[in-house]
Amino acid sequence: MRVYLSEALRILLRKLRAEFKGIKKYEGSDETICTNIIRDCYNHENNYFMVSNGHFSEFYARDFGWCVHALLRLGYRKEVINTLEYALMAYKRHGSIEQAISPRGKAFTFPHAYSPDALAFIIRSLKLARATTLVKKHKVFLEQEIRRYYNTVINKATGLVRKDKLFSSMRDYAIRQSSCYDNVMTGMLANDLKELGVLINPFKKYDYKRILIENFWTGRYFLNDLSGDRSVVGDANVLPFWSGLITNKKMLRKTINTITAEGLDNPFPLKYARSRFKEHRMILLDFLVRNYQTDSVWAHLGMMYIEVLARINKKLAQKHLCQYKRLVEKHKNFLEVYDAEGRLFKSLFYYADEGMLWAANYLHLRRLLLQNV
Repeated sequence: MRVYLSEALRILLRKLRAEFKGIKKYEGSDETICTNIIRDCYNHENNYFMVSNGHFSEFYARDFGWCVHALLRLGYRKEVINTLEYALMAYKRHGSIEQAISPRGKAFTFPHAYSPDALAFIIRSLKLARATTLVKKHKVFLEQEIRRYYNTVINKATGLVRKDKLFSSMRDYAIRQSSCYDNVMTGMLANDLKELGVLINPFKKYDYKRILIENFWTGRYFLNDLSGDRSVVGDANVLPFWSGLITNKKMLRKTINTITAEGLDNPFPLKYARSRFKEHRMILLDFLVRNYQTDSVWAHLGMMYIEVLARINKKLAQKHLCQYKRLVEKHKNFLEVYDAEGRLFKSLFYYADEGMLWAANYLHLRRLLLQNV
């Protein structure tokens, strides 16, 4: 409980500072701004990448995992390896892999539930970084956590994520039943363990591509979860493709068309949902940050969306990335989240975070898509 109180206090204090002083303004071009944000997100005292240099000044497995490919491409392999070593040592002290590690080195997950994507993104990061030495060093601990994931999360008869348990995930304020996102994370983990080839893989008997298509694909988009909810949500329709689990371009085109028709990419990508649906149950704390994870526009999901969109429509991907270029130039920062109208998100108890490590994904996409534009 103490770690949650310290987290809440830090977020609230930074909110008050931001309301009074505004966010930090970086000088220079969008490239310079994002490069300096990445630099400031690296904690030189403990040698790891923080989520941000705002209030999320700590390690998150999922946020780091979202950025690892870009960080490696941008030349930060040493810092990536340092971060993985820092995280694994902190997790071993704690006894299990959690989603986050507080500034004081305390591992925790919000909300207080198992987070499947924590292990999934640690394994993905180790694979992408080719961190063979770390994998061998922590093999016993990693295999302990693989078994815990399998026994905690998986319905052994089907391979699906269990419907009778609440799990923490990308959209951690949402209450979902065997979410598409969690099943994607399981499939991604299974594939990455196969590619690593040195750790146990109890998921190898399941075909997660088939499982996803048979249970979540409607013919136009992927379902949010297995509760009967038919609404279109952003994470369920980006992560199957971003993870590499689904590669079919016809399915991707249909999904992009559905996302556009729903307005999830308006005013720029990407929203979790076009509005608050009655089917979308949220944890109690949602009332403090209302609409934080409904129709708000999230930059991390925006970068993932642009990446997969570029596979079938490079011009539209360039257009959306240029929207973020203008936002970086306007705010002189890379911000976390915007409201439904595209303004900086804030509520009575929350102010959008700043200086996000996600700037690495923007910078990588900029070099791929806008270099000659």
